[in-house]
Amino acid sequence: FGAEIVWDDVVSVSNDDATGVKTVRIDQGDVFETRALIIATGSEYRKLGIPGEVEYSGKGVSYCATCDGFFFRDKPIIVIGGGDSAFTEADFLSRFGSSVTLIHRRSEFRASQILVERAQQNPKITIVTDSVVEEILGDGNGAQSVNIRNVITGEISTIAANGIFVAIGHSPATAFIDGIVQRDAAGYIQVDGASTRTSTAGVFAAGDCVDSIYRQAISAAGMGCRAALDTQAYLQQ
Repeated sequence: FGAEIVWDDVVSVSNDDATGVKTVRIDQGDVFETRALIIATGSEYRKLGIPGEVEYSGKGVSYCATCDGFFFRDKPIIVIGGGDSAFTEADFLSRFGSSVTLIHRRSEFRASQILVERAQQNPKITIVTDSVVEEILGDGNGAQSVNIRNVITGEISTIAANGIFVAIGHSPATAFIDGIVQRDAAGYIQVDGASTRTSTAGVFAAGDCVDSIYRQAISAAGMGCRAALDTQAYLQQ
């Protein structure tokens, strides 16, 4: 269909309220002007930001249980988080690992009660509360253990783990659009009802930069189709 593909990072977006022209600047210096803009930048897994996380990413540290769980068959696994995703992943990973330890920084959970009870009744799952992971340790080839700190007592302890699954949420990739469209407190772009229209005329958004609930490829693809149709209707006005 003649679309031009440019492989680069967008560094800024501006909007001329008088003309409705949007200006997009990319890292290599090129500038694009357009009447309509679709934002579909997605989201990324929120990181812990602790020593060893980057070093052992892909070598024990993972952000997707369904992607990597089977690599840790009969090995000790840790899940970090306290929401539905963390408990769902712990339950799934208990099918593979020799044990699963779920670590949460508080004594209360955001997860639904049924998921918490299911984990509590699973003999392969141990829940550790009021604790945070301070460091991921390994032998250079793979993760071997984590150091955790009890946030109440300050006590440091070590738990063996070959698989460390981080499930502490997602961050939408929307910082570059700050001030152009309305975002919620978590940074997700707000759209008008079931449409993909944002608070700025001619700017549309779709996928995981909008959707904080489902985060599935098929739902994002459907929203992308809606954004294309909304954009077409806007340009034909």
